[in-house]
Amino acid sequence: MNHSLETRATVLLLLPVALLLLAFFAWPLALVGWNSIYNTSTGALTMQAYRELSTSTLFYRVLGNTLQISVVATLVSLVLGYIVALHLARLEPRRRTPYLMLVMLPFWTSILVKSFAFTVVLGDRGLVNQLLVWVSSGFEGGPLRLELLFNRVGVIVGMTNYLLPFMVFPIMASLLSQNESLKRVAEIMGAGPIRIFLRITLPLSLPGVLAGVLMNMTLAMGMYITPALLGGRRDMMMANLVDFYTRQTLDWNLASAIAIVLLVLSGIFIAALLRVQRPEVILR
Repeated sequence: MNHSLETRATVLLLLPVALLLLAFFAWPLALVGWNSIYNTSTGALTMQAYRELSTSTLFYRVLGNTLQISVVATLVSLVLGYIVALHLARLEPRRRTPYLMLVMLPFWTSILVKSFAFTVVLGDRGLVNQLLVWVSSGFEGGPLRLELLFNRVGVIVGMTNYLLPFMVFPIMASLLSQNESLKRVAEIMGAGPIRIFLRITLPLSLPGVLAGVLMNMTLAMGMYITPALLGGRRDMMMANLVDFYTRQTLDWNLASAIAIVLLVLSGIFIAALLRVQRPEVILR
């Protein structure tokens, strides 16, 4: 009797969320899939959009850009995020709180506003270049300026700023859950800080690392605003290509097919990481 009541209560609690996902996720996704194979002019089902993608040089070039930018942004976020998470994990809870607020600061600002702010920071007369000009003005060769905007560098910087919190928090959670007695035992056995990190801290933090990589990679592959505002013509990503086909050429079949391909690629990546993230694989 109690088991049936618990099951009924669980179903009632999950029902609103299930209806919400069905209405705002599953149904729109099904419409996108339908649009990718339904030709409105002939009223027939066709795979013409996918055949066009398979022979499109533009699609393969943008797909390569998407994978390259996503991987680089994820790796940069991983290096910076691990350093920040390691520092935060070593602080006392009272001292950790203000730093956590700084890490969460990107969540409080719209990604559109942040991308426009980076045009001020990274522009030819932005803060970074003004500092470089001031530092290099006394050296031979004159003032130094770097092209940091409307290229791959600007895209990576903007995406890293957005993705960094998604890397810091899962890694920090893995670091905080580690048993400190393991490190003390290693110190008693004569292990140094570097050996303790490589043999204990890093392996035990891999679940958090893989969770952060999973979130960052999937978010990066669907980025739209940052490459559109901070990148150049050679930095177009898949989401920007979808926008091009929906607003410029009005080819909804091709745009829907690109969206489905991006969804499949994200699903494959998630499945691969979840396979690697299993405890028996990590600790093997």
